[in-house]
Amino acid sequence: MLSNRMTDFAITRFEFKRDRVIGDSQVGFDRFHGFALEIKDGAGRVGLGFGHALWDAMPALAQLESTFADNVWPMLDGQAPQTLLHRVSRPRGGNQRDATYDFGEAMQIALWDLAAQQAGLPLADYLGGQRRAVRAYASGLEFHLSDTDFCAFFQDAADVGFTTFKIKLGHADPQWDLHRLELLRKTVGADAGIMIDANEAWSPKQALMRLDMFRRAGFDLIWVEDPILRSDFAGLRALCSAEPWTQINSGEYLDVAGRADLLMSRSCDIINLHGRISEVMRIGWLASEIGLPVALGNTTLETGVHAACALPEAAWMEFAFQNYDHLVDTPVEMRDGFAHVSDRPGLGFALSDDARRLWSAPDPLHETALKTGPVCAPLAALRTQAAAEKTSSNLEEMTQ
Repeated sequence: MLSNRMTDFAITRFEFKRDRVIGDSQVGFDRFHGFALEIKDGAGRVGLGFGHALWDAMPALAQLESTFADNVWPMLDGQAPQTLLHRVSRPRGGNQRDATYDFGEAMQIALWDLAAQQAGLPLADYLGGQRRAVRAYASGLEFHLSDTDFCAFFQDAADVGFTTFKIKLGHADPQWDLHRLELLRKTVGADAGIMIDANEAWSPKQALMRLDMFRRAGFDLIWVEDPILRSDFAGLRALCSAEPWTQINSGEYLDVAGRADLLMSRSCDIINLHGRISEVMRIGWLASEIGLPVALGNTTLETGVHAACALPEAAWMEFAFQNYDHLVDTPVEMRDGFAHVSDRPGLGFALSDDARRLWSAPDPLHETALKTGPVCAPLAALRTQAAAEKTSSNLEEMTQ
C-alpha cells in the first residue's frame, strides 16, 4: 500500500541542562544534547526516534537536516518501514560504519514506531510481547552527587514505589564504595533489593576483593554490573564461578557480535541490552535459547520497555529518572516499581507541542542561555502530591 510508504521527515534539535550531574566512576554529564527524528508515511502517521550525544553539542539543525537528507533519507524515501527493519545486509570494508550524529539509532526507533502504528499495535505487541509491564529498578547515575543529594534521590525513588535500587561504585577508595552502600540501606531500608555498577573500574582480583568486602558487611547484591573490562571474557567467567551469591551482569558496552560471543562463551549470568531495538531483539532471542536472563539498560524515553515486554528472559528494566520525558506527550508510565506499556499503537507517545515551542534549540546555545529541563514525570507527581498535602495540612491548622 502506498500509504505505508515513507514520504517525509522532520528533525527537532534540543539542548538543555539536566537536573543533576549524571555519571559513574569514569564519566559525568550535566547537559542533554539530542534531537527528535520524525518519519512520516503517506497516511500521515509519524514514527518518532531520538538521537543524542554525551559530550558535545549537536551541530546546528541546518547541518543535521542537510546530512540526513544527503546520507540517510535516500535509503528511506518511498520505502515501507517493515522492509527495512527485516532486511539483512552485509556491508564490507569502509561501509561498516554507523550513520553520522546518532542517526542510526534514531532512525531504527522511528521505523519500529511507524511499523507498529501501521499494524495498529503497541510496539510491545508488534514485537511479539504478551506482557503489559516489566519490573523496573531505580538507577541513580549518581556517582558525582554529594551524600546528601544521594540520599534525597533514593528517598524520592522509594517514595514513588521502587523497591530495588542500583548505585554506581568503583571509587579508588573501597571505603567510599562501602559508605555509599550503607547510605543506601539507611535510606531505603534493609529489605530493599540492591544492585551495583562499577563501569569496568576493577580488575578481576579487585572485583573479588570488593565483592567479598560487601558480602562481609552484610550486603546481598542482586548483581554487579560491568565489574571488569568488557572484553575480558575469561575474567568474567572466573567471577561467575567464584561468586555464587551474586550475579555478574555484562554486555552494555558490546556490539551485536560481542554480545553473541559473551553469551556463547557463558561469560555472564545476566546480559545487559540497550540501544537499537533490532539488535536488542536478536540478542534477546539468543539469550532465551540458552535460558540466560536479560536486563534492559537505559534507553531514551524508556523505549526499551517494548522490547523488555517482548523478550521472555527479560526480568528487569532500568529507570534513571532522567529529565527528558517532557519532550513527549505521554511518557512511559512508572507505577509501583513497574514500567507499563501504553495501549496506543507504536511507542505510545508523540513529540509534545511544548517540546517544539519551549525546548527546541535550532542552533548551539551559549552556557548563559541554557535552561534546566523540568524533573521527570514521577518526581513531578511526587512533588505535586507533597505540595498538596502541605497545603491541606496548613488549611487544617488554620481552621483549628
